[in-house]
Amino acid sequence: MFDFLDLEQYDLFGAFWTTVQLTVLSAIGSLIWGTILAGMRVSPVPIMRAFGTAYVHLFRNTPLTLIIVFCSLGLGQTLQMTMFSDDIDTTGFRLAVLGFIAYTSTFVCEALRSGINTVPVGQAEAARAIGLSFSQVLRIVVLPQAFRSVVAPLANVLIALTKNTTVAAAIGVAEAAFLMRTMVENEADLIPIALLFALGFIILTLPTGLFLGWLAKRVAVKR
Repeated sequence: MFDFLDLEQYDLFGAFWTTVQLTVLSAIGSLIWGTILAGMRVSPVPIMRAFGTAYVHLFRNTPLTLIIVFCSLGLGQTLQMTMFSDDIDTTGFRLAVLGFIAYTSTFVCEALRSGINTVPVGQAEAARAIGLSFSQVLRIVVLPQAFRSVVAPLANVLIALTKNTTVAAAIGVAEAAFLMRTMVENEADLIPIALLFALGFIILTLPTGLFLGWLAKRVAVKR
């Protein structure tokens, strides 16, 4: 079925490696920024709550393709943001990561906020009673329990992010979907090509989902 595949002509592994890099870097950035946003959403400071709420509603309800294209055209071409690189491909890759972080962090934020809501209020009140600040309560008492309760939702966010990386093809990032489009344009075997890339994404997402599902059961907080 795959006799048409020429690894010298089509860098299949390189394309999927780019997809993996997009996923990992975007996941790390989304986890960090999403955690900060979640802290803002539950902050006692009104302006921080307002910013976190506005950010989440704005970016979560904006199409991902629009965000990625804006990062490329708006930040990259109009504002000439080179992302610390003179190479066009590297700049496009980094702008795509930035767009994925801006979008995916909103889902991380909401997952974490739901986890924060599962932590008994009495624990936070007890921590404040012994003199801990809000940031200390959040960091020491609340977030460790919240993370344990939302491993499964975060796994779903990660899997969705892996599939969403295909949007980077819209700005010319040479990941799996970009190579698939090139192969479809140059080859007549449409169905085998589609099956090949579908198999590639299954290999990337299925083990991740199984492992994180197992991890969610192991670290779940017993109530």
